[in-house]
Amino acid sequence: MTNPSWFLDELAHAGPEHLDSAYVQGYDQKAGVDVSEDVALLRDLGLNETSTLVDLGAGTGALALAVAPLCRRVVAVDVSAPMLANLRAAAERLGLANLELVQAGFLSYAHQGAPADFVYSRNALHHLPDFWKAIALVRTAAILRPGGVLRLHDLVYSFDPAEADRVVEPWLAGAAPSPEVGWTKAEYETHLRDEFSTFSWLLEPMLERAGFDIRDASHAPRRVYSAYTCVKRG
Repeated sequence: MTNPSWFLDELAHAGPEHLDSAYVQGYDQKAGVDVSEDVALLRDLGLNETSTLVDLGAGTGALALAVAPLCRRVVAVDVSAPMLANLRAAAERLGLANLELVQAGFLSYAHQGAPADFVYSRNALHHLPDFWKAIALVRTAAILRPGGVLRLHDLVYSFDPAEADRVVEPWLAGAAPSPEVGWTKAEYETHLRDEFSTFSWLLEPMLERAGFDIRDASHAPRRVYSAYTCVKRG
């Protein structure tokens, strides 16, 4: 499917570092993502050998690689060719024949086959401005069967605008000392200036308007990160 010319170019909004092969090689160590709790949650929600899961903004594929042995079908979607190349190499090493890779984004992925049972997304939606987040969430709901589950993690601001200084400054102060071990103050500042994380009180109505019931919303103590478990209404 070809989107209209007025659609946002997700590749141009991906962040140049995510398109750099050298950066991608060290991404997992830098990000320090542990998907074990999400895997357990998804299994509790019914993920099994009959399930189809779509990972939107899959990156290097930590979640996709972990759930592929448990599912019938996993589709890992990302706009970054270097991210997908890294994921492809890992999938080949592990012999995962049911893991499909698609170079696309929230606005361009065209799902094939039966509706998915699960959609997962971590730290990808914030690359889209709010107008496009809303459209992306409607498109995400269309991928799922009624009763299907969206598990969403992202940098989401669970505070009021008047509190920004009181929340942001301590967050920046707690940044990693170097990019080799985590996200630095300079990287957080770039995120705040140039990317599109939104407030929880804006994102949650978007989810509901897109056709989801929010079953769980978890906001991190620093109030700059949230996780949602949502179910598509029938």
